[in-house]
Amino acid sequence: MKAAVLHKFGETPRYEDFADPSPGKDEVLIHVKAVALENVDQMIARGEHFASRQFLSELPAIVGLRGVGERPDGKLVGFSGTKSPYGAMAEKAVVPKESAVLVPDGVSAEEAVALPPAALTSLFPLKWGAKMKPGETVLINGATGIAGKLAVQIAKLLGAGRVIGTGRNEESLQRVKELGADTVLNLKQSEDNLSASFKKEVGEGIDIILDFLWGPPTEILIKSIVPKEISLNGHRTHLIQIGEKAGSDLKLPASALRTSGLEISGGAAGITPAFIQEGTNLIWKWLKEDKLHMDMESVLLQDIENVWNRSNFQGKRVVIHP
Repeated sequence: MKAAVLHKFGETPRYEDFADPSPGKDEVLIHVKAVALENVDQMIARGEHFASRQFLSELPAIVGLRGVGERPDGKLVGFSGTKSPYGAMAEKAVVPKESAVLVPDGVSAEEAVALPPAALTSLFPLKWGAKMKPGETVLINGATGIAGKLAVQIAKLLGAGRVIGTGRNEESLQRVKELGADTVLNLKQSEDNLSASFKKEVGEGIDIILDFLWGPPTEILIKSIVPKEISLNGHRTHLIQIGEKAGSDLKLPASALRTSGLEISGGAAGITPAFIQEGTNLIWKWLKEDKLHMDMESVLLQDIENVWNRSNFQGKRVVIHP
């Protein structure tokens, strides 16, 4: 079969022949239809993920952690759990039967592989982490990325009264507005102007911040939340840390927590299998009702070497088709 094969950590996977996998007891053969190119796949292949050598315990190996394909009975399923040296970016995959989960009728392979994981990164913290109430204001810091665009839509679907999106690309920010954001802020402005923009929004009240950026933009945002004088209004802002596209560190002044009512938690804090299942079912429902949209770009598996190191996807999810 053809597959995306990694020969050495740090190299680009090659499109080449690889031995077909054979299903054993309690395993099922999947004919792969779609695999999303995700940051975690690239991190693992570079050897930068803490579990790189656990996922790719022997080389050469096929990259990709999960995908969507057809079982021998023709049913479309999402799958994970391939055993090294096999991975998802191939014409065929073998996984434990319990790792092949039926995709509901009416959902395409592309939607099934790309949407639920990205959507859950915001659905879980909004619905179960921050317990968002209808009418609340949500700021999506980093709304022009794949997960950020979904976060804007999900906040609205959960009843947010106002959604604010930030980003650095003007064209992408316009797309964010099309997807439901009430206000967008361009991060490509002077620190003073950005701080003033944040303070204006803080003054109108922000209940929840989904942060996909961290680093300098979030540092400026946090400083804008710190009041200049003692306030007894009791307003709290819940910042949920999800990503670090702008940096892994920031300076956090004590006053940001002592006087502002700011609360910080992680995006996956408190997640449970039951919440994941409930959230996935809700995402399937929105998909079938055409209420949730993702910008995608389809790429043939044979073009994996060209697409692997591209960075100009403009917030689109790349979906690989064998």
